[in-house]
Amino acid sequence: MTQDSTFEFERKRNRPERYDRNVTENTLKAIKKIDKVRVDREARHHAKRMKGKKAKEQREATKELEQSIHMVKAPVALQQEPSLTLPKIKVEVSQQQAEENRMEE
Repeated sequence: MTQDSTFEFERKRNRPERYDRNVTENTLKAIKKIDKVRVDREARHHAKRMKGKKAKEQREATKELEQSIHMVKAPVALQQEPSLTLPKIKVEVSQQQAEENRMEE
């Protein structure tokens, strides 16, 4: 990376250059090419960093599912076997409790 030609190109030079149309044109072309190389390197770096992330997340999700499979209930099984569901219980609320829990207006 230290021998990169972009560093040589971007190095400050403290001497004025005479205007030359061809040099200016080539410089503008080089700037576009350098920008494209920079974007490609950044994308490649990001892809390389994120390469194993999806597989890692998949392994973690599988492990969590195996540990807590008892919490997952299949809806089809609940419909076929109603004894798996908890019975609904009616709880009567007294008038005094209802007034205490009421929101103030």
